[in-house]
Amino acid sequence: MPTQAISHHQRPTRQTFIDLMSQRILVLDGAYGSAFQGYALSEEAFRGRQYADHDHPLQGNHDILNITQPGIVAEVHEGYLAAGCDIISTNTFNATAIAQDDFGTQNVCFDINEQAAAIARQCADAYSTTVKPRFVAGSIGPTNRTASISPDVNRPEFRNVDFDQLCDAYVEAAQGLIAGGVDLFLIETVFDTLNAKAAIAALHRINDSLEAPYPLIISGTITDASGRTLSGQTCEAFLYSVEHAEPIAVGLNCALGAEQLRPYIEELSRLNHGGISAHPNAGLPDAFGEYTQTAEQMAALISEFAKAGWLNIVGGCCGTGPDHIKAIADAVNGLPPRALPPPALVTDQPTTSDESAADVGPFKAALTLAGLEPLKLAADSLFVNVGERTNVTGSAKFARLIRENQFTEALDVARQQVDNGAQIIDINMDEGMLDGVDAMQHFLNLIATEPDISRVPIMIDSSKWEIIEAGLKCVQGKAIVNSISLKEGEAAFVEVAKRCKSYGAAMVVMAFDEDGQADTYQRKIDICQRSYDVLTSQVGIKPSDIIFDPNIFAIGTGIDEHSNYAVDFIDAVSWIHSHLPGVSTSGGLSNVSFAFRGNNLVREAIHTVFLYHAIRAGLTMAIVNAGQLGIYDDLPEELRIAAEDLVLNRRQDATERLLGLAQTYSADPQTKMVQTEAWRELPVQQRLTHALVQGINSHVVDDTEEARQLANHPLDVIEGPLMDGMGVVGDLFSTGKMFLPQVVKSARVMKQAVAHLVPFIEAEKANQPDAVQRNKGKIVLATVKGDVHDIGKNIVGVVLQCNNYEIIDLGVMVPTEKILQTAIAEDADAIGLSGLITPSLDEMVNVAREMQRLDLKVPLLIGGATTSKAHTAAKIAPAYSNRATVYVSDASRAVGVAAKLLAPEKNYQDYASDISAEYALIKNRVEARREKRAFLTLEAARANPLAFAWETYSPPKPKKPEVQVIEPSLDDLVPYIDWSPYFMTWELAGKFPQILADEVVGDAATSLWQDTQERLAWLIADGRLQAKGVVGIWPANRLEADDIRLYASESRDTPLADLHHLRQQTPKPDDLSPNLCLADYVAPEGIADYVGGFAVTSGLNLESILEDFPNDDFNQIMIKALADRFAEAFAEFLHERVRRDFWGYAADEEMDKDALIKERYQGIRPAPGYPACPEHSEKKTLFQLLDATNKTGISLTESYAMSPAAAVSGWYFSHPEARYFGVGKIDDDQVRDYAERRNLLLEQAKSLLQPLLSD
Repeated sequence: MPTQAISHHQRPTRQTFIDLMSQRILVLDGAYGSAFQGYALSEEAFRGRQYADHDHPLQGNHDILNITQPGIVAEVHEGYLAAGCDIISTNTFNATAIAQDDFGTQNVCFDINEQAAAIARQCADAYSTTVKPRFVAGSIGPTNRTASISPDVNRPEFRNVDFDQLCDAYVEAAQGLIAGGVDLFLIETVFDTLNAKAAIAALHRINDSLEAPYPLIISGTITDASGRTLSGQTCEAFLYSVEHAEPIAVGLNCALGAEQLRPYIEELSRLNHGGISAHPNAGLPDAFGEYTQTAEQMAALISEFAKAGWLNIVGGCCGTGPDHIKAIADAVNGLPPRALPPPALVTDQPTTSDESAADVGPFKAALTLAGLEPLKLAADSLFVNVGERTNVTGSAKFARLIRENQFTEALDVARQQVDNGAQIIDINMDEGMLDGVDAMQHFLNLIATEPDISRVPIMIDSSKWEIIEAGLKCVQGKAIVNSISLKEGEAAFVEVAKRCKSYGAAMVVMAFDEDGQADTYQRKIDICQRSYDVLTSQVGIKPSDIIFDPNIFAIGTGIDEHSNYAVDFIDAVSWIHSHLPGVSTSGGLSNVSFAFRGNNLVREAIHTVFLYHAIRAGLTMAIVNAGQLGIYDDLPEELRIAAEDLVLNRRQDATERLLGLAQTYSADPQTKMVQTEAWRELPVQQRLTHALVQGINSHVVDDTEEARQLANHPLDVIEGPLMDGMGVVGDLFSTGKMFLPQVVKSARVMKQAVAHLVPFIEAEKANQPDAVQRNKGKIVLATVKGDVHDIGKNIVGVVLQCNNYEIIDLGVMVPTEKILQTAIAEDADAIGLSGLITPSLDEMVNVAREMQRLDLKVPLLIGGATTSKAHTAAKIAPAYSNRATVYVSDASRAVGVAAKLLAPEKNYQDYASDISAEYALIKNRVEARREKRAFLTLEAARANPLAFAWETYSPPKPKKPEVQVIEPSLDDLVPYIDWSPYFMTWELAGKFPQILADEVVGDAATSLWQDTQERLAWLIADGRLQAKGVVGIWPANRLEADDIRLYASESRDTPLADLHHLRQQTPKPDDLSPNLCLADYVAPEGIADYVGGFAVTSGLNLESILEDFPNDDFNQIMIKALADRFAEAFAEFLHERVRRDFWGYAADEEMDKDALIKERYQGIRPAPGYPACPEHSEKKTLFQLLDATNKTGISLTESYAMSPAAAVSGWYFSHPEARYFGVGKIDDDQVRDYAERRNLLLEQAKSLLQPLLSD
């Protein structure tokens, strides 16, 4: 027995475990069933003296051994403790009344659990030392019944256990475990998440009454290679469904061995903000059901997990014993645990409206939802459609089906919603003639058995809490409650919000209080602010779980008070997203057009216009009927303008005008037929485009056949009119003028057309004896995980296909395991990886590393804007040595590279040798430069800042500091265009206007210049391309060395945001120049200084302009290039106005265009992501300060790129000595310092700063 044993056990807190998990990887025990089987216990041994006369067989009831054979149980515990366990679990996997009912021992469950905990407690205390304390986890298994799955295939709605029964059973078991002395709980082997949610609810019930709640670990079970639990959830959906439990760790165990669990543990490690646990089986069972993986083999795999930084807790499950655990403990000993984020970063901190602009923490709140599959909505996510037709109050058909118990047909309604693009389905059973509770339970139980429906999250919609709660007890995923409000007062509001939280649901909060529904803008925002404060401060609800519905009311009713209802809603949505950080917004769309019921065409126009403007204001989701959504640009112009006048309340006579038009656009079938069928008179190419955009499949086969007969080859129809039509669809969708349901329908039309053409394509191949029947090779292409850019990859795919290569395009954001599994399954000849953002570089290295580990032997092609030959040679190629890794600079080179890589072996080897030699030289050069690179310490660099006598300088005070929107005309911007970069776009190098007389490129440049002037004049006259920007100036001071603090007012007592900058760290050759940081240009505290910010775009409506030039690359490139030039000109124009007017420190400035281009003015405007402030994520702070997305339409992608691309943003500094500079490479000490200043994990900081790192 160990020395220095602790005699008096003190229950550890949640923080105790978090601290330990941050210090080292904790070791959990192994299997108990396997251990007991080794004793070969007889029926009599299981019975013991206590149950000698029991009327049920007990052999196999391992839990009863806690009472009948406590010595054996203790012996197993001691074996694991001696092997090095930090945590042992109680022998209570099946110790609930539900599971014990099979043995007739359901009445002694409390005793079983108490005795099990007492045995484990005594063993753990005997082994505990001050250096290595041992802990007891109360094991809570899944039971032998599932709340999400029917045991009777003929009655899919039937369940042999319900949520309340499970919860009561888990409460009893947990109380016994507490009585016996456990330290924490382990909900393990979760194969039905609804069972786990019942266990979570039981533990919450117990913990709510305790001053020191018991910590919790949750471990799910991925049952097979599908990557899902037995009840069908993906790993990510499972995580979102249990995150409300706030476990200290989430992990996976059972069913799979370590090798099979690898991708799922890695996924959890990437997604979860808490600890990660893993206790896999000893491999997969053999043909005899035996586990044969040795302790050494399993430990080697586990050590890979640990070295990858994925683990905080590790142990074993089926087939593992003390030998396995000892080997695992030895393997992870000394390896660092997975870094845990600081507590403040894990949860959303309640924020007042005055603080909202500074809410820029690294774990930005995102609404996470789950059905069988996850749905994560961040600030830059696209609009979400909530299907409305499974609502008895909104759909007469659905109500009739439910009343008549035609649930199978009702399921078809739900399925149709999902098929048509609903990402969430709203279910409502509030009908006077229905038993709402029973109907809700019945229908949700049926949905749970339909994976094609239950893959999406559920919105449980009712005005009655008992119906909502009944629904929550049937849904294994993370649902939305629709809705709660202050209607019954604050106390009732708090109580129901707590109940929602206990079930792990997000909640729609209506703008409704004790005085009724909010019907004005001011009432809407006041109620939402009050609700937000109550939910975040009193209940502890995460802002990301709050969805505000500011009430959509009917417009066009003829009542003046109703005229501004739509505007009030849209403005309230904008205000909510600006002032209540982290929340989402929603609404019920059909209400807005209620006054026009009976005229579906007019209602569709109102819905389309309303939704278009609401989405631009930030609306996250809406409950919609996909059948009553039009396409904004396709609405008849007079109808769209009239609907817009009504929605935006632009005219007093808007209602009367639309009523007049309503007669023209009536629902009369003959009128509708004439309007609907007019497109049939168009040429076939335009008919196909129309069919694709509108999702009409009634004529697509006939039109495709007509197009085929006009084409030289059937393939020409796909590459011509069909792809042109899909291009229009993509453009409309990307500009918010077409929604997901229409895109889904468009894709169906496309597939139907292609299906018609395939037999003709195949026949043409067969009838050409000279055609090469076998392709030149099969290549898997993918944009790597985390990256959504695929234009270059798609071009490469098309080029390769044209050269007779078979392409398997996996799309974007493709996980490593999917890429490699596909390559193996398809017997691919090569793999091609693409990426645009910086993090993609690391992901490509990971793919290469996994290819090596799995011993793949196919070439690897690397491409994308962020990639380079140097990075490929120095980072990617060294990770994969089985076959050549080659950088492909552009699509034109892809065919040549592929041909050499897939050539006969001798030719391949010659090429591979050349590549290897070239890359070795590049790698050596990179490493040589790295070794020569020297750095000052951060302390020394900070000791050499810009030297400036602040005591003799008074920073200028801005004249117009407020945030304001600027909308110049294109004519205003033309004089500020710098034309030299424009010619560089066309790969014509030279300074303008001298380039026009250049001996080499002068003629080409002149011809281009003439075409450009014509197109420039056309763009200005056309009027669609618009420029819009926003600018603001804030009180500011330098904060310590490298940060700048902005303040809300001149009093400087309310911080608004902190700007984090980087300092040059390389030694200066003259030892006299400063190591600059942008913070050097701002005065220290005590001196009133200021910093400005801006964001401008000239890309508004660009996509609609480009639609005028289909298949015209020349004009499309020219228009895009001009839009970029206008954006840069706008930045120059606005900076001049800032210097002269808004800030006014250079009111008398007079400069010609050449001086502007040479930046001879006072002050600078550095942009986040560029040399002086190279860290892109600081752009998020700038956009929040300016409310840039709402005010200009510019949004940030997940990689902080701006959309539209014709956009510029940055900071303004007025300091007279401010100049542009590059930070350059930085050393590890500055990376660590930056992580601390930003409150980031070190790995996060390294990821953000990756291009600057010295290594």
